[in-house]
Amino acid sequence: MKAPAESAAAPRASAPAAAQPAPEARVRHGGVDAATAWRVLALFALGYFISYVYRAINVGLAPALTTEMGLSAADLGMLTGIYYLAFAVVQMPAGILIDTYGPRRVNALMMIIAAAGTVVFGLAQGYVGLMAGRILIGIGVAVCLGAAFKALAGVFPLSRLPLVNGLVMAVGGLGGVVVGTPLAELLRFTDWRMVSVALAVPTLLVALGIWLGTRTSEPEAAHRPDLAAQIQGTWEILGNGRFWQAVSLPVMTCGAFYAMQTLWLAPWLRDVEGLSPERTAGMVSVLGLAMVAGNVILGGAARYVERFGLTLYRFAGLCMLLFLGVQALVLLRAPIPDVLLWAAYGLLGSGSILAYAIMAERFSHAMLGRAGTTLTLLTFLLIFGCQVGIGWMLSLWDTLPDGRYPVEAHLSAWGVVLALQVATAVWYWWPTASVKHQ
Repeated sequence: MKAPAESAAAPRASAPAAAQPAPEARVRHGGVDAATAWRVLALFALGYFISYVYRAINVGLAPALTTEMGLSAADLGMLTGIYYLAFAVVQMPAGILIDTYGPRRVNALMMIIAAAGTVVFGLAQGYVGLMAGRILIGIGVAVCLGAAFKALAGVFPLSRLPLVNGLVMAVGGLGGVVVGTPLAELLRFTDWRMVSVALAVPTLLVALGIWLGTRTSEPEAAHRPDLAAQIQGTWEILGNGRFWQAVSLPVMTCGAFYAMQTLWLAPWLRDVEGLSPERTAGMVSVLGLAMVAGNVILGGAARYVERFGLTLYRFAGLCMLLFLGVQALVLLRAPIPDVLLWAAYGLLGSGSILAYAIMAERFSHAMLGRAGTTLTLLTFLLIFGCQVGIGWMLSLWDTLPDGRYPVEAHLSAWGVVLALQVATAVWYWWPTASVKHQ
């Protein structure tokens, strides 16, 4: 007899053909028409865009925060990373709530908390107030990604999930573009406090749009599963060895990618590459645009390459291996134009998003909210760890007279993060994977 964890997460391909839902059943899950499906995509993608702006905004606000509040690299790393920790802590209960009450209700209501958090952050007079604001923001947008994937899995067929998930990530990734040059230009006319407080307005508007605009895509209340069963399902996911192997490399590469993009990229470009503030802001936007393109390109290519016998699991793994190669080139300071190098970093760094489509292959729709948020929990714990760890390692060196950190400090910190990614790549591609992930 199979253990509960195995039966809960068994790949759909192993079930009898008669037990498999017809693809169109996923297209019209809950009787949703095509127009509603695309409206769901648009509104939840906007929610993730707001989430991404909050995630990455400190890369643009860092100079002002450091000057006004007197923050060290370790302080700045903790201030930015606490968002990810708060985000991670609520993932498991949030996944249960999403599967129980639906993504619309949970996402819209929690975004109100984020709106309150950004006001607290903008009005803060000290480090404690800043931390409190970031914690509230992290909690408030914690479900934006998991809710989006759950909602999309209910209105689109399985074969289209890599692409539509990629579209959500692409729209969200525009938040990484906004915090580059556009934010730098905005800060020429106003200050970081006004920007933070003003963000409450679009946050509330998007929450209202999700609440009102996706109502017809949710199941009836009578179909809600029992809460105790939901909790049991979460434990089954956590006890599944194949889940851990499948997420090992994605969560580590994603943690490294976002730790750099949302905080430590600008200091690297300034201290190691010697770029001006304007050029640095431009590279942040280039990376963000490349990530947007990568989400769409890799998501669309994932199903296309299956025609040639390359599974989604293997394709995702190859993309992430290439991402490790790009990081090695960065650390070696290869003579490659900055635009090309950081564009490649952004494009291939988006490969970890394919892990969510892998979850959709392996878990039933009823468990997908918990599977997705469990994956997000691990990812954001790794982002928090990488951000704080890099800040701590940089602080081991004395700053130079101009306030920069030595080049060897940056190289050492990123080198450790890359080594950890290589270790998880070994697990992801361990020989047993060749049998389990055909």
